[in-house]
Amino acid sequence: MNKLAQGLNKTLGGAAAFLSNEGRRMYFPYGGILGQGAEAKKCSVNATIGMAFEEDGTPLVMECFSENTKLPKTAFLYASSFGVAALREKWRELQVRKNPSLKGKTFSCPVVTSALTHGLRMAAELFTGPGDTVVVPDLYWDNYSLVFEEARGAKLETFRMFTARGRFDADAMKATLLARGRKKILVLNFPNNPTGYTATLEDAKRIVAAVKAAAKAGKKIVVILDDAYFGLVYEKGVHAESLFAEFSGLHENVLAVKLDGTTKEDYVWGIRVGFITFAFKGATPEQLKALEAKAAGNVRSNVSNISSIGQHLAVKAYSDPAYDAQKREKYEVLKRRYATIRRVLAEHPEYARRFEVMPFNSGYFMCVRPIGVDAESVRRQLIAKYSTGTIVLSGLIRIAFSAVPDAKLPEVFANVAAAIADLADARPARTGKKTV
Repeated sequence: MNKLAQGLNKTLGGAAAFLSNEGRRMYFPYGGILGQGAEAKKCSVNATIGMAFEEDGTPLVMECFSENTKLPKTAFLYASSFGVAALREKWRELQVRKNPSLKGKTFSCPVVTSALTHGLRMAAELFTGPGDTVVVPDLYWDNYSLVFEEARGAKLETFRMFTARGRFDADAMKATLLARGRKKILVLNFPNNPTGYTATLEDAKRIVAAVKAAAKAGKKIVVILDDAYFGLVYEKGVHAESLFAEFSGLHENVLAVKLDGTTKEDYVWGIRVGFITFAFKGATPEQLKALEAKAAGNVRSNVSNISSIGQHLAVKAYSDPAYDAQKREKYEVLKRRYATIRRVLAEHPEYARRFEVMPFNSGYFMCVRPIGVDAESVRRQLIAKYSTGTIVLSGLIRIAFSAVPDAKLPEVFANVAAAIADLADARPARTGKKTV
């Protein structure tokens, strides 16, 4: 049981007896991303936030959302637990437009969720339980632990995400899938949080081949595609579509679950509108509708239905003729920052003495691994001495360039290098003498 959960149970004392097993395991991650972000709130440079901001610090929001707030009265009625029909149909159409490989494939109509985290929880409730194994790379979003382990009692089993050459380690993933146990749930998140890495075209082939090999070996595999940051790819040679297309008809032993939404794709973090979509080889229309009904039943059982206002706002934005141009404009803001980071790192080879740059090519984030010092100590030094907020996950320092103005990015990396140098220089020198 997590130490934070143990602390809460201790505070409750005898009242903890009222809790279920899941209730006893639950905790709020004060020391995780949210807690670290709160500590950095007053920093002059805040690279902790998983949202995107303009150069002037205002939210990076498209006008087709922010100015289309006059909605019909029907937007204030209950929505169906499946979601607003017009939005479901439009999102399915957009999925095919953004993923041309889906054309002609068989997959369900999306069911609306309260953004992607709720979609993860729904997938966890539909497909996992105590004793199930959830396979994830060793660099993953910390909320997976709460969703799958604490809430559902499943076990996260990690594999090494990157090889020594900085490629996605599909062989390590395959070995984990083939390990003991017949049923496996595989969670793939591209662009990845925290690293900002998306599988290359070659990576994608190897990932799909690994899952197929495990399925042929008799494993029942639910592949959950966490596509929260879909579309934010900045390099050529990267697999720009969702792997949902490949997994949708891969093998009878593979069920593909696509989780996506407006949150990151359309820069509207607060309207909380997401989607869950299903596919498997040989699926009939009736089987897909049954999965949609299962998902809608899950919505009904916990939140009844998703915000009707948010759904109608999305429908209106997608019908705006300026939608595509505005979305491209916001994408270019983030791509420019990505290019700035690449330039800064190229201009400062001396930083390689202080930190290792993890592979990145997409998304909101990138990560560095400090050399010779503890990442958490670096994070605290950055706040205390350099007024710079970052996040630490899995021994890495995550930098959310989505939230940092382009002009301040050189300062961020200079501060990170300086903070590491401070700590490294403060370490006692080794004398080689043994202590008796």
